[in-house]
Amino acid sequence: MIPRWVTVAYLVYLALPIALLFVGSFGELWLNSLLPTGLTLKWYLEVAADPSFRRAFTASLFVAAATSVACVGLGLPLAYAVFRAQNPKIRAAARVLYQLPVALPALVLAFGYILMFSSDTLPWLGSIWLLIAGHIVLWLPYFLQTVVADMQRLGLRTLEDAAESLGSTALQRFFHIVLPALRHSVLSGLIIVVALSIGEFQFSNLISGFLNRTYPVVLLQAFYGATGFACAATVILLVLALTASVTGAFSARGSARISAAGSKR
Repeated sequence: MIPRWVTVAYLVYLALPIALLFVGSFGELWLNSLLPTGLTLKWYLEVAADPSFRRAFTASLFVAAATSVACVGLGLPLAYAVFRAQNPKIRAAARVLYQLPVALPALVLAFGYILMFSSDTLPWLGSIWLLIAGHIVLWLPYFLQTVVADMQRLGLRTLEDAAESLGSTALQRFFHIVLPALRHSVLSGLIIVVALSIGEFQFSNLISGFLNRTYPVVLLQAFYGATGFACAATVILLVLALTASVTGAFSARGSARISAAGSKR
């Protein structure tokens, strides 16, 4: 009984701030009271009409899309190389290396980028491409972890060995066995990358230029103004994150079904 109440209390604690943001985004006035007064849609209309938010929204989507493409291009070959490595020590060392950015605070990476790319030799600070490069460093480990874990869970080594015994080449095995089996895993990893990239603030706040500010950076400035406007802008960000999370959950479920079907065979 007690664990159930603890779970309920935690869920309420987790959902209450989000619910208040949602209510506040439709409130006309919210001053010195627990709940806002009035009902309006003007805050969402103002967010949609605000050029800085439109520009930031576009920049966030572009950064997330470019980061996703780079994660697939870099992550799939690297994940496959780690998975196929024969020496367990090499596999362990590779995992430690590609997981290092997870333990690296985004602020540390941002300060390093400021020192390196604000010089006359490399005057790239504030460019959107430098922002994308930083997001790749930050989120590639999450993509790799998802894909490598599913490679092991799906038993791809056994399938590849069977295909190799029938005379298939390495490229044939990769394109006809590995990629089709990993389609849900790749999608799950990409959704994680997109969700993390869109919501990232610390690194983007220090690296992005004025014209390349991402949505969370502009969102912080909204809280210094109208409360309802800031709530509406935050709800939009939450909807994007929740959409990515739900899509990722369904993708992971599809991957689990494929794994279960393969084990039955």
